Amino acid sequence: MMDSQITDETQPEVTFAQVIEEAKTEYQQIQNEMREISMLIRQSTDEVEKLSQRNAQISNRLRLMESNIDTMPREDIQEIYRSAQDTQSRLFMMRGQVEQLQGKQQYLERYANHLKHIIDSYNRCDTDSENELPASPGANITAASSMMNIINAQEQERLHLSRQLHDGPAQSLTNLILQAEIVERLFDKDSSRARNELGVLKDAVNRTFQKIREYIFQLRPMMLDDLGVIPTLKQYVQEFESSHEDLACNLLVSGAERRLPAHIEVTLFRVIQALLNNVADHAHATEVNINIELQRDRISATITDNGEGFDVEEAIAEAPKQKHMGIISMQEQITMLHGEISFDSVPGRGTTVSLWLPVE
Repeated sequence: MMDSQITDETQPEVTFAQVIEEAKTEYQQIQNEMREISMLIRQSTDEVEKLSQRNAQISNRLRLMESNIDTMPREDIQEIYRSAQDTQSRLFMMRGQVEQLQGKQQYLERYANHLKHIIDSYNRCDTDSENELPASPGANITAASSMMNIINAQEQERLHLSRQLHDGPAQSLTNLILQAEIVERLFDKDSSRARNELGVLKDAVNRTFQKIREYIFQLRPMMLDDLGVIPTLKQYVQEFESSHEDLACNLLVSGAERRLPAHIEVTLFRVIQALLNNVADHAHATEVNINIELQRDRISATITDNGEGFDVEEAIAEAPKQKHMGIISMQEQITMLHGEISFDSVPGRGTTVSLWLPVE
C-alpha cells in the first residue's frame, strides 16, 4: 500500500522531467534549423532580386517585340518568349519559396520562445518549494500542447494551399507551355494563325498571373508586413467579395489606424481570413459584416453572418477531425496572446464571433 502511494506520487514528477528534457533537445534542434532557414532566406531573397531585374528587362523586350512583331525575325520572337516564360516561372517559384521559409521561420520562432518559457518556468519552479511544483508542470504541458495544436493546424492550412496551387496555377502553367509549343510550330506553317494564337496565349498568361497573385495573397500577403493589418484586411475583403459574388462582405474600422505588433497583426489577419473562408464554404450566408475597433490598449473584432449557424458544442467536439484552423485552434492562438474569442451561433440564426487582443 505504501509502495503504491509512493509510486503514484512520484510518477508525475518523473514524467514532467522527461518532458522538460525533450523540450530542451527540441529547443536546440529548432535553433539550428532557424539558423539554416535564415541562411536560405538570404540566398533566396538575393535570387529573387536578380530574377526581378531580369524579368523587368524581358518585359521591356516583350513590349518592344509586340510593337515590331511584323518585322522581327521568328527566331528572336521564340527566344524572347522562352526567356520570359523561364524567368517568370523561376521568379514565381523563388518568391513562393521565400514566403514558405519566412512563414516557417515565424512559426519556429514562436514555438522556440514558448519552449524556452516552459524550460525557464520549470527552472524557476525547481528552486521553489515542493508544494508549488505540481501546479506549474500541468499548466506548462497544457500550453505546450496548445502550441503544437496551433502549429499543426497552420501546417494543415499550408498543405491545403499547396494542393490548391498544384491543381490550379501549376496546371495552368503546364497548359501555357503546351500552348507556347503550338505557337512555336505554327510559325513555320501559318504566321497569321500563329499571331492569333499568341493573343490567346497572352490572355491565358494574364489570367494565370492573376490567379497566382490571389494564391500568394492567401499564403502570405506581402502588404501585411509593409502596410499593416488594416490596409491588408481592406484589400483582402475587397478581393474576397469579388470572388464570392453571392456574398456581400462589409468591413467597418473605427479608431485611429496604426501599426500593431507583428504577431498581433498576423494572428488577427489569419483568424479573420479563416472565419471568412468558413462563412463562404459552410454558412450559405448572403452577408457578412466585420467590425474592427482600435483602442489604446487593445484591438477588437466582431464578425457576423446571416448564414445557417451551427451547434458550437458539436463543432468543438468535431474539431480534432478538422484539417484547417477550427474553433479550438483559434481559441488557443488567441488565448496564448492573452486575448479572448467567443462563438455565438444557433442553427438557423447565423453566427457572431467576437474577439479582442492586447496591443501592448
